[in-house]
Amino acid sequence: MTDILLIALFAFLGAAAAGLLGALALRLFRHRSLVVSLTVVAAVAVTAMLAGTLAVAWAMFLSPHDLTVVTTVVAMAAVVSLVTAMLLGRWVAARSRDLTLAARSFGDGGIFAAPEAPATAELAALTRELAATSAKLDTSRERERALETSRRELVAWISHDLRTPLAGLRAMSEALEDGMAVDSQRYLRQIRTEVARMSDMVGDLFELSRIHAGSLVLTPTRISVYDLVGDALAGAGPLARELGVRLVGDRIEAVPVEVDGKEMSRVLGNLLINAIRRTPADGTVAVTAHRADDGVVLSVTDGCGGIPEEDLSRVFDTGWRGTHARTPPAGAGLGLAIVRGIVEAHAGRAEVRNVTGGCCFEVTLPVV
Repeated sequence: MTDILLIALFAFLGAAAAGLLGALALRLFRHRSLVVSLTVVAAVAVTAMLAGTLAVAWAMFLSPHDLTVVTTVVAMAAVVSLVTAMLLGRWVAARSRDLTLAARSFGDGGIFAAPEAPATAELAALTRELAATSAKLDTSRERERALETSRRELVAWISHDLRTPLAGLRAMSEALEDGMAVDSQRYLRQIRTEVARMSDMVGDLFELSRIHAGSLVLTPTRISVYDLVGDALAGAGPLARELGVRLVGDRIEAVPVEVDGKEMSRVLGNLLINAIRRTPADGTVAVTAHRADDGVVLSVTDGCGGIPEEDLSRVFDTGWRGTHARTPPAGAGLGLAIVRGIVEAHAGRAEVRNVTGGCCFEVTLPVV
């Protein structure tokens, strides 16, 4: 028993000395290549075994021949271990370099292309995460480009829409000031109309800025969808009669929802006004509301003839007005963007799809 303890003690002392030297070497080379670190680890393992074996062999007073045999066997094992460690380190380092080059192109604004060569489980997991992050960033870049395009279009359209009434207001005010207006009351009515139009435009801009800034404060109250839609239909009735459009709202379920009544009235008003203006005379705009599995669905169906498929994804973008003409329909293209912002603030969603003869806008709100 005493011999075994002595052998264990000598082996431990030899291995501990090698381990301390290895720890010092790892600290010195901690910023070097992985090949160096793996080589040091393999060298520490082999040296610890060699030191322990030699310490025990010397303590046992082996013959020179036997000691040489032991030393040779351990040395051959050390050579094989070191070569294996260096090969493994070079392979891992090569995979790391491939991943570094792929990540560099990804950081320069490109799309991450995963290296084709096989890698370790850890590097493979890192590759998958980088690929997922690349996909998210690419989607974000596309969304940012779309937003920037819509902002530019909005600035151009707003500038055009403001310049035209301002030029008219200036001409009419100069005519009134010079006494050249034949019918001054008509001029004053026109001035009032243009001022109201610009005031609505500025109000839309302010509302949209609140939505984008996240400062839209909601005051939810429990209200029936029947009352909400009824008020919106009553508000849009005069415009529908003026343009010869029929409003139909006979499929409204009295479903309770918890929403900000003022903001949701604006949502329905924007949808109805947009539908009425784009529906030809003698056309029909239908409003329905019903409970579905995922919430309460309010829909407004018009007779606009449909929206091109390539434009369906842009309908709720800021500044979109469904035409490339320089003088598009009335409005600054903010109404549907405001609709989406308010609905999403209520944890709902706004969608559009083409139907026979027109399109259907759907607003889905959470169930109370």
